[in-house]
Amino acid sequence: MHSFTINFPSLSTQQANAVLDWIQNNTSWQPKNQQHVLQVESGKAFDPDHWLEFVAFLKQQQINLDLIESTYPVLNMSCAACASSSQSILQDQVGVFSAEVNYATQQAVVKYAANIVQPHQLKTAVQNAGFDLLIEDLKKDKEKQKEIKRKQFKQLQFKLIGATIFALPLLVIGMFFMDVPYANWIMFVLATPLVLYFGNSFFVRAYQQAKIKSANMDTLVALSTGVAYIYSLFVLFFPDFWHARGIHAHVYFESAGIVIAFVLFGRFLEERAKIQTFDSLEKLMGLQAKNLWVIRNNQEIEITIDEVLVGDWVVVKPGDKIPVDGHVISGSSYVDESMITGEPIAVAKQINDTVYAGTLNQKGSFRIQANKVGSQTLLSQIILKVEQAQSSKAPIQHLVDKVSKIFVPIVVAIACLSFFVWLFLASQNGFVLGLNAFVTVLVIACPCALGLATPTAIMVGMGKAAEKGILVQDAESLERAQHITTVVLDKTGTITKGEPSVQATYGLQAPEIEVLYSIEKQSEHPLADAVVNYFKDETRYIENITIENLVGQGVKATYFNDTFWVGNLPLMEQNKISIPIDVLDWKNNRKNLAETIIYFAKNNNLLGVLAIADAVKATSKNAIDHLQKMHIDVIMLTGDQYETAQAIANQVGIKTFKAGVLPDEKAAYVKQLQAQGKVVAMVGDGVNDTNALAQADVSLAMGKGSDVAMDVAQMTIISSDLDKIPQAISVSKQTQNTIKQNLFWAFIYNIIGIPIAAGALYFYNGFLLNPMWAGAAMALSSVSVVANSLRLKFK
Repeated sequence: MHSFTINFPSLSTQQANAVLDWIQNNTSWQPKNQQHVLQVESGKAFDPDHWLEFVAFLKQQQINLDLIESTYPVLNMSCAACASSSQSILQDQVGVFSAEVNYATQQAVVKYAANIVQPHQLKTAVQNAGFDLLIEDLKKDKEKQKEIKRKQFKQLQFKLIGATIFALPLLVIGMFFMDVPYANWIMFVLATPLVLYFGNSFFVRAYQQAKIKSANMDTLVALSTGVAYIYSLFVLFFPDFWHARGIHAHVYFESAGIVIAFVLFGRFLEERAKIQTFDSLEKLMGLQAKNLWVIRNNQEIEITIDEVLVGDWVVVKPGDKIPVDGHVISGSSYVDESMITGEPIAVAKQINDTVYAGTLNQKGSFRIQANKVGSQTLLSQIILKVEQAQSSKAPIQHLVDKVSKIFVPIVVAIACLSFFVWLFLASQNGFVLGLNAFVTVLVIACPCALGLATPTAIMVGMGKAAEKGILVQDAESLERAQHITTVVLDKTGTITKGEPSVQATYGLQAPEIEVLYSIEKQSEHPLADAVVNYFKDETRYIENITIENLVGQGVKATYFNDTFWVGNLPLMEQNKISIPIDVLDWKNNRKNLAETIIYFAKNNNLLGVLAIADAVKATSKNAIDHLQKMHIDVIMLTGDQYETAQAIANQVGIKTFKAGVLPDEKAAYVKQLQAQGKVVAMVGDGVNDTNALAQADVSLAMGKGSDVAMDVAQMTIISSDLDKIPQAISVSKQTQNTIKQNLFWAFIYNIIGIPIAAGALYFYNGFLLNPMWAGAAMALSSVSVVANSLRLKFK
């Protein structure tokens, strides 16, 4: 019988009655009373789908269930089956809606209702299964987890050294001197500390798993070595039992002891290799400055990074790491932004230029004003997103998790079957042969390689992408990017620099320029800045103008009794504003210059026009050529005029483009491509691209674009360089190839290893695998998978 309490501090009687009615009518739960607290019992496990329905009902009733998503470090996991087991425990807790535990990152992402369950209850639940959850402050928890991991690694080192000292003479005696006097007693003395002291953690964790009716790799090791050791004790102390039955029984002390040593060795190599997969993230974290110099009370003082405030004036000296995001207020220098943008060339920084935390000042000295500090800086956001992405699971990992969950029980069943087959079918020594097969199958069938195959490749792939200046938000998008067949590009800010400037004007007069300047100063359109910058030294801002942004067309403004229009040709046509012939001739003369023509009208009369141009980025053409060589279709969508779009498309080699496209039409166009079976990547930088970004199979935002676009996009190109798109696709392909290779070797190892361990070759050539070599093979499989993932770094 499950029971739980839902705490609703502000629940009215009417709302409580509604909740009680819903529970009684829709579930088997039995609510007991109502006093802002509902105590509920149920006779069956809680279905996550039921929880989702319950939350939807509460939302309808405007009742807050206080859902929280938190990340907690998990301790004491030794294999992928542990991750599956701890994940199941968390998911089974009342009030938990979803839980994902990543074995490689050793973290759990849990979404739960704080009204029903608290983190300390989650901690208790996983502790009962032998794991642990760190639930304090995430930053402190990570430090604590690192400290614990360091201690555990040192302990593992100590146990490995001790186990090796005992295992080496045991191996020599077991292999070459089995017949020397008292050999069994010597091996007993050497194997006992190996099994009972150096290997005691396997038995403790296997017992904890057994208590919750679960099993993991520790179960396999404990079962195999425990059975071999106990059997050997029986042979050693009661030899007459076997002699009376005509059997000259052998001891398996060397197998039990050496398997423990090999498993410890494998775990040591695995832990050391796993530490290396965090290198990219550690590099990013290492970029954060710890101390800095600020100006306070007209004095230059040194403070810690935790003490800096938004608005502080920060002094950056030659060779310093820049500690905050801000803008330069005095001085100049060159700054190495390679760890943020992936670009190796230092960037010149002058007054008003933006600088980012973590970048490295070179020779000059300057002062900056802090705009973002601590967790708000771009570097902190990158670290957070890389961590979240590394903890996310690729779709293929869900299949692997299901396999890992049932793998251990299946292996135990195969081991038992092997034992009984040998026991009943072997002509002689069936028990001994069966015992050997039982122990060897358990030892060789380690699910660790299977569990490490996907997450280690994802972690290295994410880190590699981050080093190139590509921020990937989740593993799913990294997996999907390899299948991209069509890339749709926005024009302004994506193909072009996004820094438009006025090239020429026609027909504008001084009185109206004041109005135009004042309208554009209030406008949010990217081209408005170009107009403002062009006229800012020759006119003034006037008040009392109200404006209305017309998405995809321009601006409508009202000043006293007049209506003004600033925008494209369709806006003029919709409002019946005729375009004089001389203006059309002027426009036609500029049509090949990739310029955008802006019309300015008062009521029904055109006052003048402006030609605005936005230069193409230096790398855009190369990037588009690269994509086309990869047999990927490249399409440009823009809200700009046809002539401008055509000129830009010709410059960069795009054959397919659409001009005058509204934001909704971009999303519809992406949908239309998807209906044709294409896997579409949308690349944009503005608010007007967000619908299309959300619709696309893979979305990429330019790092210098709007925050909304970056929030929606699955990948962010920090440097806004289109060359990063083919690089992102290459990283995706390399990562997926590595995952496939890892899974192949993990599966093929077990497919080949388990039958050999069970004795399949014995009937052909008399070969029976020794359990201690099975232990060595098991260790090698995990290490080979992690090493293969690390190869990604050098591709």
